[in-house]
Amino acid sequence: MWKQLSVTISDNVSPSWCNVRLKEVAKWAGLKFKLLKLKLHNDKPHLPFQVLICRNYMGSVDMNEIDHFMPMLMKREEEAEMTPLITHGTTHFLWVKHSNLYLVAMTKKNANAALVYSFLYKIVEVFKEYFKELEEESIRDNFVTVYELMDEVMDFGFPQTTDSKILQEYITQQGHKLEVGAPRPPATVTNAVSWRSEGIRYRKNEVFMDVIESVNLLVSANGSVLRSEVVGSIKLKVVLSGMPELRLGLNDKVLFEITGREKSKTVELEDVKFHQCVRLSRFENDRTISFIPPDGESELMSYRLNTTVKPLIWIESVIEKFSHSRVEIKVKARSQFKSRSTANNVSILVPVPSDADSPKFKTSMGSAKWLPEKNVVQWNIKSFPGGKEYLMRAHFGLPSVEGDEMEAKRPITVNFEIPYFTVSGIQVRYLKIIEKSGYQALPWVRYITQSGDIKYCIQTNKNMDCVF
Repeated sequence: MWKQLSVTISDNVSPSWCNVRLKEVAKWAGLKFKLLKLKLHNDKPHLPFQVLICRNYMGSVDMNEIDHFMPMLMKREEEAEMTPLITHGTTHFLWVKHSNLYLVAMTKKNANAALVYSFLYKIVEVFKEYFKELEEESIRDNFVTVYELMDEVMDFGFPQTTDSKILQEYITQQGHKLEVGAPRPPATVTNAVSWRSEGIRYRKNEVFMDVIESVNLLVSANGSVLRSEVVGSIKLKVVLSGMPELRLGLNDKVLFEITGREKSKTVELEDVKFHQCVRLSRFENDRTISFIPPDGESELMSYRLNTTVKPLIWIESVIEKFSHSRVEIKVKARSQFKSRSTANNVSILVPVPSDADSPKFKTSMGSAKWLPEKNVVQWNIKSFPGGKEYLMRAHFGLPSVEGDEMEAKRPITVNFEIPYFTVSGIQVRYLKIIEKSGYQALPWVRYITQSGDIKYCIQTNKNMDCVF
């Protein structure tokens, strides 16, 4: 369920724009990023290698260098030594494959490889947005549009706008050419807010905000917490007209790592990453998260909490074998959060021997079933209130003859979702919507804590270690 926030409306806005692009990120990192060529190739076995589309952005690489790519790739494939980066002399080939096509970036520089691959995958998304299916035929039928897109997404070897919504403003899908007759380029070309188009209108203006935290946990067979981590994100669904400015305020309990301060009863967030729309200079000054949001769905920020977190659902388990003829599994689940919260759709997967049969179950809450194809017992509890404890017993028959090999013990995994709750204690204090027309808008916020990678090792009468 969504919770409505207090609304503050103002028609006086004088924002200092935040324009963060891949090009600037490369500059900040001190990189000389140059993407020289983008080529699409056909790899059908019954056809010779063929270049479909190419664009040389800098001219520093010989166009004939691409002829070395496919022979080297086929040789590596035959030798089972495939790598995402291939080097011939001083030329580096960074490539990705989609369907029967290869997209290859060539450079002689020490480029940021992660940035190059991110760009290549983004190009695939853009082409699919335009052509639905990215194949050889769609490239041949739309080569004019392909060249226009390649010229717009990159400038002199620097990635530019790769948002398909923005590209569609000045590259038409139907005509396969630039729109003509306009006295000036589209607003988003020169606008500092490249992630949002102008002229957006909605009958009802709303903002939906989700604060989602995933818990990762690893517990040994003796009950010691070996690893504990919380990964969080704030996601938006923006349905707002015009060019609004949003200001987000978080509770004082949250302490960002970069502040360098220590306070009691605070939660320190690490690896905080913001969407490019956030004005970083203002955040560094007064910790106000101010931004002009993209239209539709987006991730505003992500963070990590690398501290010892009390397990929300504690699992105690014991598996015993009797005379090699039967096995008994006991699992106790206890919720360790306050009674006002409830975990929904709790699923506890308990591994069983692969040769087990004749299952019998008894639960104090929920239902249990055997999944022989996965060799697990699935214990489902639809609603698990805080401060409660439930028990599940399972009995299985075993063959009369048991092998000498020690059977690997897989861990118990737990899945759940707790609404209206966050492990970090992060809360949205306010979300102000400022737009010059002064329209009324409704902000909503929702908190969700869910299981990430949660594993509990099982205690056995053989005192065996957990195998993952």
